[in-house]
Amino acid sequence: MQNIPELWDFDHGISAIDTDYVRPRLDASHLVVRGGRAAYVDVGVNHSVPRLLAALAAKNLDPAEVDWVFLTHVHLDHAGGAGELLRHLPNAKVLVHPRGAAHLIEPDKLIAGTKAVYGAETFAGLYGEIVPIPAERIVEAQDDARFRLDGSEFHCIHTPGHALHHYCLVDTESHSVFAGDTFGISYRVFDTAKGAFIFPATTPTHFDPQQAHASLDRITSFEPAAVFLTHYSRVTEVARLAADMHACLNAYVGIARNCAAQGEQRDACMQNLMHAYLVKRVREHGCTLDQATVDLWLHMDVELNAQGLAVWLDRMRT
Repeated sequence: MQNIPELWDFDHGISAIDTDYVRPRLDASHLVVRGGRAAYVDVGVNHSVPRLLAALAAKNLDPAEVDWVFLTHVHLDHAGGAGELLRHLPNAKVLVHPRGAAHLIEPDKLIAGTKAVYGAETFAGLYGEIVPIPAERIVEAQDDARFRLDGSEFHCIHTPGHALHHYCLVDTESHSVFAGDTFGISYRVFDTAKGAFIFPATTPTHFDPQQAHASLDRITSFEPAAVFLTHYSRVTEVARLAADMHACLNAYVGIARNCAAQGEQRDACMQNLMHAYLVKRVREHGCTLDQATVDLWLHMDVELNAQGLAVWLDRMRT
């Protein structure tokens, strides 16, 4: 695999671009080039745009040769920079789940919901001003729809569980799936001789364990050789990782139920148990990083995942 700054090249014209979100190798956009035409899968945030355009230039492509911006879902670490990027791509269309399209055209509710999770000050630092996308540049991704990039076909499959507005792309040429967050999080910092380490993302507000299990099964039904994650890029050993994801989802549900009766301490209980569970798994996986580094990489996800479990518990009561 060729390695140049912020760009990692794989087979079949696929490259991972570090979007510079929070820290290196946390959030990836993928550039796909086929027959002189290009597409991005997820795009990071506004300040990611120069990196995405630099990657395009490194492939000797013009912005006019980008046909698609595929957004697996509209969470802002995946889609926050889409409006700004579109200003530079005169011919590109944005493919988005039907539930997410309105939020890209008029992003006020998306902005308000994200601020509720992160706070206004953190939101401003991470995302800046979200640029709306004109409705005529948006294509809604229906379940089982097919889209082409030059001679390549991408099969869109709806994959709720992480978010109701989530789809994945099955790339028939590379025998891989671009999975956004549905297939979990696998930071390269936790790779060991045992391979990749993976865990689910159960962030607010749509987490549903039954849907998440079903979506994992739908992805693996295509028997992909690899899965490309936004956090972070290519993983193989798909069957092993899927089994780990199923087991981890079940453990998360157990954690949520164990903490459900804790009253005001419920959310803190879930964060503490989830942190302990993931650290135990990281160590069993053979990771020898110092504890401060492990905690740094897990902290944000533990906090957001516990919030997602809390929302799910509240929804189950109604």
